[in-house]
Formats: sequence, C-alpha cells, structure tokens
Amino acid sequence: MRVGLIGLGGMGRGLAKNMVAKGLDLAVADLDQERVDRAVAQGASAGGMPVEMAAACDVLMVCITTAEAVQEILLGSDGALSAMSPGDILVDHTTVSPEHVDKMRAACEAVGVRYAEAPMTRTPAHADRGEVNILFGGDEALLDELRPVFGTYAENIFHVGPAGHAIRLKLIHNFIAFANVAAFCEGFALAAKEGLDMSKVIGIISAAGGKSGMMDLYGEMTLRRDFTPHMSLSNAQKDVRYYAEWLEQAGLPGFMAQSVHQTYALASIMGHGGEGCTAVIKAYEDLTGIEATLPNVE
Repeated sequence: MRVGLIGLGGMGRGLAKNMVAKGLDLAVADLDQERVDRAVAQGASAGGMPVEMAAACDVLMVCITTAEAVQEILLGSDGALSAMSPGDILVDHTTVSPEHVDKMRAACEAVGVRYAEAPMTRTPAHADRGEVNILFGGDEALLDELRPVFGTYAENIFHVGPAGHAIRLKLIHNFIAFANVAAFCEGFALAAKEGLDMSKVIGIISAAGGKSGMMDLYGEMTLRRDFTPHMSLSNAQKDVRYYAEWLEQAGLPGFMAQSVHQTYALASIMGHGGEGCTAVIKAYEDLTGIEATLPNVE
C-alpha cells in the first residue's frame, strides 16, 4: 500500500514520523520544504506536487488547516482528486465543517474514490508519540482496511457512526475544549487583577469542579507564560467558527458559541493568532495591563 500525506504541520509531522518508523511506504508534501526534508531524513519520500502524489498513491491523506485549503488542493479540473484512481482512498484528517465533509464525499463518489472522514483529537505531542485519537465516520469495512495505517500513529480508533458523524462530534469536542480555555483564561486574568496568589489558583480550582483536561494540559503553561502554539489560537478560532456556523444551520441558539468565537477573534485581531490557544488571556491582559503569572516567572 502506497500512502501519501499532504501536510506536515503540528499533527502531520508526527503522523509521518510514526508511519515510516512502522514500515509504511510514505510520500509526503508540504508548502514548507524544510518539513519535507525532515520527513525524508526519517525515511519518507518527497511526493512532489499534490496531483503527482495523488496519481502515485493508493491512500492519499490530508492533514492541513482549513476546509477551504483542502478543497483548493483537491477539487477542480486540476485538483489532486482528479488524478486519483477508482478504488483509491482519500483520508481527511483536517478539522473541517459538516458541509465540507458532505461536499468532499460527493466529489469522491463521483469519481469512484472512497472518502474517509477521520478527524483527530489530542495534541502534536501525542502525534509525535503515535498516540492520537481517530474519530471515524462511515463504513466499517473501509475502517478495517485503514486500520493498519491508522494503527501506526493512533492509540484509539473510534468508529463514531455513519458518515458525517465524526466531524460533528469533533467540532462539539473542540468547542467544549476551547470554551473551557476561554473560561479559565478569563478567570486567571481576573484573579491576577484582583491580586490573588496565582500559585494557588490552579491547584484549588482543580481540586473541585473547575478541573478539566484543558487546564491540566495548558493551565500551568499559561501562567508560566509559555504560549507555544501546540494548538494555535487561530486554529481554535477556526474550529469554533465552524461549530457556530453549524449550530446556526441546525436552527439552535448559539449564545455561548458566538461569545467564545468572538473572544478568540478579538485575541487574534490583537495580534496573538500565531501563539498557543491560551494566548486568549493576553486580550484580557492588554485591557488590564496586568499579566497573569506564577511568582518568580520572568
């Protein structure tokens, strides 16, 4: 099985590393040539242009930033999908929108390509260790065919249900996660403004109902002023936007969705989009002039 991977960013580089380490025949492509060179040094081959890689691979995977970027690469008369053969598999690891999933599935079916909706959860550190979670929506037989590939970099593979269900659950998950980040950043900012002992804030909150997975991952990093973009603020804003748009299309009120989205949008406008998602706290700090930080952190 010849596998191609487009996208060697935060998650993709870990996928590539583990696929070649487990013996898969992998070709890679990315706009950043240094990322391609790094993957090649680990054992992958350079796939060239996406359309060239699509023609040469049995399984083509995309792990990039937005639905719009995926469609730009794959669709159209000269898109990569046009070079794929009937029976090939397109694996979409990108966190996208339900509308995108429906559009891509229809485009694939029109040319006999099998579309695999497979968004992921967890972080680039998990991807590097081969411990991502894969949410799969679609036919069980297709999932079984892909398990040898997914198994090289996933700790858990969840068959969520019919096609379209995986991205919907992923967006719900990400909204809840990023709403939690926005909430604890707001709380941290207020605690700092009011002069609370920040060395006690996380421990006391986490000893009760305020404990969360996102605070466990990023809470202390935030107060240590580490805004490394393991999950960038701009990507968080994008995911919450997809969720808010979907919620509106479903006919449900989205008061919280809009509030969380606007919080990330404001922080992005203020220049923090390329930092980690918890840099949303900087929007509050810019307004108060007070940093939320642990004692003795420079």
